[in-house]
Formats: sequence, structure tokens, C-alpha cells
Amino acid sequence: MRYRTRVTAPVAALIGTAAALTAGSPALAAGRGSGTEGAETLGDPVYPGLGNDGYRVLGYDLDLAYDATTKRVDGTATLELRTTEALSRFSLDALGLDLREVRVQGRTADFEQAGEKLRITPARTLPAGARVSVRVEYSVDPGRSAAPTGGWVLTPDGFAVCCQPNLAHTVFPCNDHPSDKADFRFRITVPDGLSGVANGQLLCTERLDGDRTAFSYRSRSPMATELVQITVGDYVVRHRTGPHGLPLRDVVPAARAAALEPALALTPGLVDWLEQRLGAFPFETYGLLPCNSDAPDAFDFTGLETQTLTLYKPGFLLQPESKIGAHMMHELVHSWFGNSVSPATWADLWLNEGHADFYGLLYRYERGWPDSLGMTTMDARMKDTYARGDQWRHDSGPVAAPNAANLFDDQRYLGGVLVLYALRELIGEDTFHAVERAFLARHRDSSATTEDYIAVASKVARQDLLGFLRDWLHGTTTPRMPGHPDWTVTPVNPSLAAPHSRTGAHHRDNSATL
Repeated sequence: MRYRTRVTAPVAALIGTAAALTAGSPALAAGRGSGTEGAETLGDPVYPGLGNDGYRVLGYDLDLAYDATTKRVDGTATLELRTTEALSRFSLDALGLDLREVRVQGRTADFEQAGEKLRITPARTLPAGARVSVRVEYSVDPGRSAAPTGGWVLTPDGFAVCCQPNLAHTVFPCNDHPSDKADFRFRITVPDGLSGVANGQLLCTERLDGDRTAFSYRSRSPMATELVQITVGDYVVRHRTGPHGLPLRDVVPAARAAALEPALALTPGLVDWLEQRLGAFPFETYGLLPCNSDAPDAFDFTGLETQTLTLYKPGFLLQPESKIGAHMMHELVHSWFGNSVSPATWADLWLNEGHADFYGLLYRYERGWPDSLGMTTMDARMKDTYARGDQWRHDSGPVAAPNAANLFDDQRYLGGVLVLYALRELIGEDTFHAVERAFLARHRDSSATTEDYIAVASKVARQDLLGFLRDWLHGTTTPRMPGHPDWTVTPVNPSLAAPHSRTGAHHRDNSATL
């Protein structure tokens, strides 16, 4: 998971060149009816500027070409939309892209860059319920939009991307919010000697003029924009088989493939352990992408759960299993919580991170690996976390009420684990596992809210859990822990400079599995 509080670079420094085309054309004006201008927000409580309304995206077709000499990427993004209202204008999220042309239904459209929005005025008003094709041609300099303020990860031989939580629109124009999941297809053209890889399965490769090769991929399941992975480099792709015939593929720097093999070989066992608890793996493939850079500034996180392909720095994976296994489990859990079921808003992030750390810690303790505090049982770690509960609520807000500055604080990770632990203590382990599986089945390939989880838990447990879970998730003080009347909470120290709440940091690793 990416553990960042985003610090936005000056917009003026990142906004690409945008030209208004055919402005004021009488023919276009005559065709513009009385539709509305689509809202430039989806009302996210953490990132209110993310996302756009008036339509939903059905699919993205991203065609990218990498020039190894200039280090630039030329892109064409074709979006299939379905309007939810009549639109005289609509917007996409876009930042740092040099925009060249926009077409709607094959017709040239007016456009302008306004902050982090690409405003598009089609030649004719789009009726409600219409299926609409939007094509945007652009280029981008990844070095200008590199992490941590952009979504590009620079490597000596190419790039990867890290779009979470709010940076996909620095890679391609999109409706950059996890509630609007869509199908994705990719075509990546690279010079000979390099490989292009993306989410999902490889469809085909094409040899092109000019000593170039194009790699085409498709994601079988819908995907949130923050989960996109596109990478170019001197890679080899290693294939192996996971439980129940699951195809596993790792994308590995060619020069380090042998050294990384011990870590890569752990994946089948990790998948098997988690399938026993959460059910069958939800996607067509899985694997690791140790992109070709250990530079401290390449990206400032340990792992990132891009769908079907988890991004790591190679150096982390060269450690012994006891140092990496729990975090590999954390990232794998996101295939279920975060990817298959995405957060409906960023305030629901605890569903991702609480679950990832919950199962990652269980895996650690089952193997007898001490955690970073030297503890070896979940009960011991939760007692320690419980004592910190009021301080964390004071410093970082309730578990399900983050803001942009504290979104990736400990409260969303271990604080989320504590909520799940309390629920398990209340309803019992068997019922808890039934809740988990029912929630994943109910919301597979979609997005879900905190309230959705509470509703499923109440139904499966056959008791009203609304008050119990609201107190744990939204309360300003820590509730009593079921089954542990002797556990106590340390009083709040208002002057304590808590290491778990580092407002202003670009990014940090707050997973308890490290």
C-alpha cells in the first residue's frame, strides 16, 4: 500500500499545454443544446476535487509509446462513457499532460485545462443515457511528473507508475476516483530490448517498423484508476503456477532475476494461505514487479498493490522470508480488499489497510516472527494498540474519518486492525470469517462503503452491529474491548508529538507488517 500524505506541486508547473480548438464555430454552436455542465467533483470527503459527475466510465483504452532517447511518452487515451444526464460540457481529471487534441464521437471538441481538470465541450450536447467515445491525444515527460508529486516512477531503463491515491490523472486523463471502476486495455510500444507490461493478461505482441515492439494487455475485471500499472524496462517475465492452476507472472529486472527468485517463489504459498480464509483469488493472474530501481527517491514506500501486479523495490525483496513475508501478505490481501472491492470514498480506506494488516499480522504470528515491537501474538499487539486508541483518535481522527493530511496514518492501519479484532471478539471467529467472505462476494468488482460493511456484518451475524461498529469507527473515544475488561486506554497527552501522525510528510510506511 502507498502510505502518503500528498503534497501537491504548484499546478502551474505541472499543467501541460492545452489549446482550444474550433472555438466559437457556428456549426458547433448550433448543435449545442440545453444540457448541463457536468459537476467537477464526486464529493469525496478526503479529496473533494477528485472525480467528475454526469457520466460513468465503461472502459479505457490506453495506447502509449515510449521514446528511450527523449524519455517522453506519447499517449492516446480512448474512453467509453455512459452519460447520466444531458451534458453540454464535461470534465476529466488531468495534470501535467501536454494535450494535443480531443475528439468526442469522432468530432473535434473544444477543450481547456483548468487547474487539474480537462474541460471538454463536445460539438453537440450529449443526451442522457448515451454511450460516448472520447479520444484524447497527449504527450508527457515522466520526469516532470515523477513521484512523489506525480504518478511516474523513473528507472534507468524506463518507468513504472504509482497512482495511489490521487495521481492517475498525471499519467492519463481519467475520472480519477475509485468509485468509478472500468475495464482497461493497454498497448505499450517500446524500443527493441525493452519490455512493456501492464495490468491483466498479455493479449499479443507486435513487431513494428523502427525496431519497436508493441505489447497489448487487457484486465479481465474492472479496475479503479489508482490501481493501474504500466511499466517499461529491461525485464524478464517469470511464470509459475499457483493454487488451483492460478497463473502467476513476475516482472523482474533481467540482471537481478536469479537473486530475486527466493522471494518470488513465496507467492504460491501466500496465495494458498489467504484463499483458505477469503476464498478463491479474485483475478486472472498475480505477481510481483520489483521495478529496476533501489534509489531512495524513486518512490518512498515499500510496496504498492497495483491490480494483479504488486510494485516493490528489488532491494526489499532480497531480505530473508521473515523480513518480507508478512508485508508480501499485506500487499496480497489488497487483491481482495482494495482491488476487487475498492473503497467507495477515500474515507473508507480503513477497509483496505485494516484488512491488509490484520491478515498480514496473523500470518506473521502464525510463523513465530516477532513484529517491530518484539511481540509474537495478535492479542499482545492489540492490547498495545488499544492502549494508544484515544491518543490516535485525538491526533488522527476516528478510524473512518480521515482527512488528506492524515489519510495514511497508523489509525487507518493498526486502528483498522483493532476494529476488526473487536468485531471478531464480539461475534466469534467463525461468524467473522463468514462476514468477510459475504462482504467480498456481495461487492466483488465494485466499490463499497463503511456502511456497506456494517450492513453485511449485521446480516451475517444476525444482530444489529450499527451502534457497535459506529462507535469503533466514528467515535472520538475508544470503546470497551469485548472479552477483555482488563484492557485500559492511556489518557490523551495533547502535547505528544506522535510518530504515527506526521502531517506534511510526503509518504510513509505505516504498515505494522514491516
